[in-house]
Amino acid sequence: MKEILKDLDKAFENRIRLGIMSALVVNDYLDFNALKELLEVTDGNLASHLKALEKSEYITYKKEFLDRKPNTNYSATDKGKEAFKKHINAIEQLLK
Repeated sequence: MKEILKDLDKAFENRIRLGIMSALVVNDYLDFNALKELLEVTDGNLASHLKALEKSEYITYKKEFLDRKPNTNYSATDKGKEAFKKHINAIEQLLK
């Protein structure tokens, strides 16, 4: 049991962070508004969770302008994908 629990990552304990990673693992990238709409959260709430995942180096972002409007795209890093996979596998093991 201890072996399984060590693979649970505190970064993914929050449902919003879990949702962000779930979305980014299956998509190459998503922009801020797409994530906001998908997760049904406020700008500030999403921004704080994105910042936490950036700090852990689980996601990265790219800023650009589209028709003179700022657009930020987010994607999962290899480190983030691996950590997320371990976290999900640990949950699956706990459920068995």
